[in-house]
Amino acid sequence: MKTLILSDLHLGSNSRTDLLRRPELRASLLEALDDVDRVVLLGDVLELRHGPLRDAMGAAEGFFEELGRTLGDRELIITAGNHDHALVEPWLASRGEHSRPAPLAPEQMLDPAQVSPAMQRIAELCTPARLRVAYPGLWVREDVYAMHGHYLDCHLTVPTLERLSVGVMARLLGRPSSDFASVDDYEAMGAPVFAWRDAVARDARTNSALNGVATVSAWRALGGGGAQAGNGSGSALRPRQMLAGMTGTLRRRALRGAFPLAVSGLNRAGLGPLKADISATELRRAGLEAMGEVAARIGLGEAYVVFGHTHRAGPFPGDRQEEWVGRAGARLVNSGSWTYAAIFLGDASSKNPYWPGVCVLVGDSGPPTLKRLLGDRSMDELVPSSG
Repeated sequence: MKTLILSDLHLGSNSRTDLLRRPELRASLLEALDDVDRVVLLGDVLELRHGPLRDAMGAAEGFFEELGRTLGDRELIITAGNHDHALVEPWLASRGEHSRPAPLAPEQMLDPAQVSPAMQRIAELCTPARLRVAYPGLWVREDVYAMHGHYLDCHLTVPTLERLSVGVMARLLGRPSSDFASVDDYEAMGAPVFAWRDAVARDARTNSALNGVATVSAWRALGGGGAQAGNGSGSALRPRQMLAGMTGTLRRRALRGAFPLAVSGLNRAGLGPLKADISATELRRAGLEAMGEVAARIGLGEAYVVFGHTHRAGPFPGDRQEEWVGRAGARLVNSGSWTYAAIFLGDASSKNPYWPGVCVLVGDSGPPTLKRLLGDRSMDELVPSSG
């Protein structure tokens, strides 16, 4: 059986960076389905932090309908991530309404009607494809496990908004991530954080603090996204432009100088361990280490573990292969994303590991393989329109 896995579609993004809402770009994916037996959408399929479910579903309808028609009666599996956790929250809440539920395993396979009205609506849109829901992940093969990967935020040493949120929750609940040993531990920590954000976005579009714009702006100011292109034209700047540029530079320098002190304060407050290094290199290294920790704690052994969440696909030739092996032997594979992330792409080529359009193909045997389905597209074709 051949399984094609893709993650982080973020359909319904306010910024319109969700590439699969565009028919000309999803054509590359649909063409790749000819010789696969099933498709797995590995979480953050919808963007439910930017606004109401109805908005995200409206943006996603065309994709789901085309996907269902293309698959025919083949199987489609969806799991949830941190940005669309609301899709599975009704099922999670109902489990313990009348009696103490059994512990969550790494795989629960469910009918859409069991999970939520939103999942049932997706199943209807995807007809005639047969939709099932997996949570928090699924065994694709005896030695291949796939999950979104948002649990890794509990062990991340980079001070992202997600990491700080779960750090605060750990302090409030008195449950440090160093003690985690089950899926239930991760759900108990993350679900309250996700529920609050989902509630804020339920009725109206959210502001930049929650929809990611403020985080990206801060990341850019701190230099986390790498060097930014300068003014290479050689043209003279007006005094007002020069003053604005100098003021911005001074502010960035002040922010960068204060950042290590802020991280030190967070560590003293018990929200760490955190590091002040937010480079793309450190984000990759720390994310892989954290995902390896999750794999060890929920008992995935030496399986191949396919995940998304960080939007950084791999491993590719040239990556340090030892970074992609967890402490208990899990062999990590990241499925990348289908979103346009300007801060990581810059003017790079399709060889950039953050280039969107990557899928993971899992066959009957052998390691999962990465497929670049948008590798032949230019940057101009990917840049979102403002309309």
